[in-house]
Amino acid sequence: MVGKLLLRGMLAGIAAGLLTFGFARLAGEPQVDQAISFEEKAAAAAEGGEAHEHEDLVSRDTQAGLGLLTGVVTYGAAFGGLFALVFAYAYGRVGALSARALSAWLALGAFIALVIVPNIKYPANPPAVGDPDTIGTRTGLFFLMIAISLTAMVFSLKVRRRAVMKLGAWNGSIVGGVVFVAIIAAVQLSMPTINEVPAAFPAVLLWKFRVAAIGMQVIMWTTIGLLFGALVEHSGLTRVGAGRAAVKSV
Repeated sequence: MVGKLLLRGMLAGIAAGLLTFGFARLAGEPQVDQAISFEEKAAAAAEGGEAHEHEDLVSRDTQAGLGLLTGVVTYGAAFGGLFALVFAYAYGRVGALSARALSAWLALGAFIALVIVPNIKYPANPPAVGDPDTIGTRTGLFFLMIAISLTAMVFSLKVRRRAVMKLGAWNGSIVGGVVFVAIIAAVQLSMPTINEVPAAFPAVLLWKFRVAAIGMQVIMWTTIGLLFGALVEHSGLTRVGAGRAAVKSV
């Protein structure tokens, strides 16, 4: 059953990647082009002359077309597969949730832990923003924030489960949420802040780029959560899994 769930997760991820690619082409790439133009003009001003065109190994058209498509579809397929494995583990262990409900909740949790939390502290930046010498440090801090976020979410869910037994579902969920927010707030306040946005960089352009980056993730995880749940429920795989679990428990 896990193999079939994995296949459906990857298919949902590929579909999510295609939708995300369409959004990125319309909303994200224009902001990237403007940021590149700003970077070239700033470099020309620093050199006291006109902007020089640099020949890239991969053309800008390829980067914004085939390169972007390959990247987001691969990302979607990979995370769709991981999502399916988490679903296979969680189904039947987190209460009497249907396949669609569990898939939607897992997607929401993944979006919060993998996207919202790390981007609050270290948001996405367009070209011309960020010192190339600190890219390794910034990347490391971003992935560290993701790891901490996932750990905090797992811990908070355990706290919630224990609190539910004593306080009920509603109050237990509030306790778990407060614990998660408190941990993340404490961690983000203690982690170093990185501010490398040039003073002359347009604030509106930076805002639009970051909104587009979040929008891509919204489309990605919404599609995975809703489509995967629909595919699994339509296939009847969860009914088979539930039946096997019942037999083993007898």
